[in-house]
Amino acid sequence: MDLTYTPEQQSFRQEVRSWLAENVPKQKLASYDTKEGFEQHRAWEGKLFDARLSMVMWPEELGGRGCDLIEWLIFEEEYYAADAPMRVNQNGQLLLGPTLMEFGTEEQKKRFLPRMAASEDMWAQAWSEPNAGSDMAAITSKAIRDGDHYILNGQKTWSTRAIFADWAFGLFRSDPTSSRHHGLSFLMLPLDTEGVTIRPIKALNGKDAFAEIFFDNVRVPAENLIGDEGRGWQVAMATAGFERGLLLRSPARFQQTARKLVDLYRANQERADRDPGIRDAVCEAWAGAEAYALSAYNTVGRLTRGEKIGAESSINKIVWSELDLKLHETAMRILGSRGELLASAPQSGDNDGWLEGFLFAQAGPIYAGSNEIQRNIIAERMLGLPKA
Repeated sequence: MDLTYTPEQQSFRQEVRSWLAENVPKQKLASYDTKEGFEQHRAWEGKLFDARLSMVMWPEELGGRGCDLIEWLIFEEEYYAADAPMRVNQNGQLLLGPTLMEFGTEEQKKRFLPRMAASEDMWAQAWSEPNAGSDMAAITSKAIRDGDHYILNGQKTWSTRAIFADWAFGLFRSDPTSSRHHGLSFLMLPLDTEGVTIRPIKALNGKDAFAEIFFDNVRVPAENLIGDEGRGWQVAMATAGFERGLLLRSPARFQQTARKLVDLYRANQERADRDPGIRDAVCEAWAGAEAYALSAYNTVGRLTRGEKIGAESSINKIVWSELDLKLHETAMRILGSRGELLASAPQSGDNDGWLEGFLFAQAGPIYAGSNEIQRNIIAERMLGLPKA
């Protein structure tokens, strides 16, 4: 694998680094799981868009910059190294956006993607249901065709930041006689549509990170259907692949966390070395982040050559979710009892976001398809093992 950058790639890196150095907010934005922070992050996303740095790998005519995946990895490395704000419109930009690129009509692409890139529209997922979490094929929420509309009824849950978002996308059963993977359709809808009720669900940190969405005879234009009616499972699996693969969790995110972990260890080394396992854990976590980055470059090289990844995205999802846990669990071991303090506590010291990250990392093995389900996919589709 050749990791030598071209002069054009080096020039792009320098451009991104210089812009971020001048424009990254000096003060951290409020949490995007609050209304104030959500709007602050929306404004930041708009600033990125104005600089043609919001969705660098999208075509220029759809709000992007036309970069390839190597340049996207370069952008991500610089973005996280600059400690820039977390991206709030990930559901739209990194999941629905690529889905529309692959399955959307030309009219849908022109209508939705530029506004998505500029974060003029903010998106939430409408996947999980109370009785259909990791088993997405068990969805029961209905979308029954009525002329040029669908009538939606049912409930979705664990919809990230739906309390603040403008739109949602998800799967609904359009054939009431169907079961499992059949008869599902992939729809987009504005969350201010009559008949939509949204109730917040508090996360471990007490913030409104999630929501339930209730649909009571909600009318959605049929033009908001992505792909063919009843063929939504294929569309959703592509979206899930983007979520489990590189796009949602770029390696730069974990490399930056690993660098911060090393700094935390060095600042607390005398106390940390009382536990002989901590030093090894720090080394393992740092090496894991670097290995994930090298794997990402290898994957991008394969995609550039026209290869498909498919079920391998399940391996990727397990790696990044468990790596995130390892990084934050090690930080909490270094901090000891101080790690349980909120960052706002006077005695928190260098506990800068570690508790928040630790709490969020607990969800990693669950969202984007639980790791137990991913291991089943690997066993069946990659290893050819029989179902239990």
